[in-house]
Amino acid sequence: MKKRTAVLISGNGSNLQALLDAARAEDFPATISLVISNKADAYGITRASNAGVPVEVLSHRDFSSREAFDEALHKLLIQHRIELVCLAGFMRLLTADFTRKWEGRMLNIHPSLLPAFKGLNTHARVLESGVKTTGCTVHFVVPEMDAGPVVLQAEVPVMPGDTPHTLAERVHKEEHRIYPLALARLAGGLLRPQEE
Repeated sequence: MKKRTAVLISGNGSNLQALLDAARAEDFPATISLVISNKADAYGITRASNAGVPVEVLSHRDFSSREAFDEALHKLLIQHRIELVCLAGFMRLLTADFTRKWEGRMLNIHPSLLPAFKGLNTHARVLESGVKTTGCTVHFVVPEMDAGPVVLQAEVPVMPGDTPHTLAERVHKEEHRIYPLALARLAGGLLRPQEE
């Protein structure tokens, strides 16, 4: 049985598209069964609709607290019988209570070689630092931001004359390659957080 997977987005959804494309394969062990966006104008919603995947918009602005939003999010996932969760450009920090409920079943992709360059504005900070190599990381989500066990990483060279935009484009290509691989490993039972 393919694992029912939800993808949480806030924007363009290019990693969502990579997951949708991968999940079309007969032998892919997960199905993208739900897309949840906290923004009604996210282009990722169009990507999901084009793929025939149910979409729910859950605006954080409709909730009085982070806890209330996360509780509604959890209920939505349960209602849709979701087994795994992928964060793909989901620009919300999740509460410790929520992440514990989904521990070992929730992945995130981050545009650096963690533990380096946690947080936002990653590519600009990479360029400012002068490092020669960056990349991307798929990791399990834990209560602390960008701190969960690493599942997969891919290296990307930093080129002379790079801008945050050109660097982001190269990193994105690797993100789109490794995120489906990581989901396939988790859904296929080849991955346990404690092993990583």
